[in-house]
Amino acid sequence: MFEPLPDEIAASLAAAEGLGPFAAVRYRAEIGSTNDAAMSLALAGAPAGTSVLADRQTSGRGRRGHDWYSPPGAGIYLSVIVHPRVAADVLPVLTLAAGVAVAQAIRDVTGLLVELKWPNDVVIGRPWRKLAGVLCEGASAGATVDAVVVGIGLNVATASYPPVLASRATSLESELGRPIDRAPMVVALLKRLRAIMESLHSDGRVAISSAWREFGRLGFAGAHVRWRDATGERHGRPVDIDTDGALLVDVRSQIERVIAGEITWER
Repeated sequence: MFEPLPDEIAASLAAAEGLGPFAAVRYRAEIGSTNDAAMSLALAGAPAGTSVLADRQTSGRGRRGHDWYSPPGAGIYLSVIVHPRVAADVLPVLTLAAGVAVAQAIRDVTGLLVELKWPNDVVIGRPWRKLAGVLCEGASAGATVDAVVVGIGLNVATASYPPVLASRATSLESELGRPIDRAPMVVALLKRLRAIMESLHSDGRVAISSAWREFGRLGFAGAHVRWRDATGERHGRPVDIDTDGALLVDVRSQIERVIAGEITWER
């Protein structure tokens, strides 16, 4: 099913320190969905840290079933098994933690001043241009999640995006104005993801929410959000996140928690 890693990525993984079990990377040049492949591995007993990397996804997806545009050779499409068994209510916190890891890795490798847009987008600039997305998925039977996979889609090379994405998507190379080697970026993503998951286990949710604010708090300034719930369309001013991963929104001077659904940001 899987193929040998590209030479430059294999060499970078072999030379890297601090990856531990997160060095176990499986590879396919083309795949339907790295998240689906990683989840299959997890349910078959693969340990935390095992990941699936692809050059192209034919059925990549983002949050709430949206397609993730995954052209060949233009991005990093990586899905990592991060936890064998957790309570279902931990998933929103895992999503925040994974977003922090991606933002940290991009900063480490490129120096770009990226931000986090709740709940799962890595963005840059004004207006926001999307560099990466994170999708956490769990296989669950009731209140306990038996396996959790973090999917990361990171735009690396300049690409011709579909019209619906062209005005709001970007890539590392577009922002840097120069080519970038994918291998160090893959290593940085895995290293930061391992570290943030260890932080979640040892320091808890407060540490994760604090780390998220480092990249996300600037986006609250002057922003408004819209979403729909059972009562219809709602809108308000985002002010913070809480330790459970919810977005806190000021709605007519009352703070409400938004934990799911399609959020539209307006600036």
